[in-house]
Amino acid sequence: QVQLVESGGGLVQAGDSLRLSCAASGRTFSRYKMGWFRQAPGKEREFVAAISWIGGITNYADSVKGRFTISRDNAENTVYLQMNSLKPEDTAVYYCAADGSAGVRPTEGEYDYWGQGTQVTVSS
Repeated sequence: QVQLVESGGGLVQAGDSLRLSCAASGRTFSRYKMGWFRQAPGKEREFVAAISWIGGITNYADSVKGRFTISRDNAENTVYLQMNSLKPEDTAVYYCAADGSAGVRPTEGEYDYWGQGTQVTVSS
């Protein structure tokens, strides 16, 4: 079992930056791929970014590519999402997810463990 707790969300203006953190506890963190997903009001949850076990492979949604960066610190059992040049359309609840399978495909169903989410609101 893996427990995930997100933090770092908040209210910012368009063009600002935020860094989300996801602290993991439980089984060996370094053996899990990690992902970030988000859900805007009235919309389905969508993939944002993923990172492999060691961190050498990443994947991003086209909508955030070049603006967001996913990283992990296995010594701290934490995964990060650095979000720059934020836009109002980035407003959503952001969820951290973990899974022991390989690959960083943008598939929600591949992740077994989920955090409770953190709200990000970007005003125009």
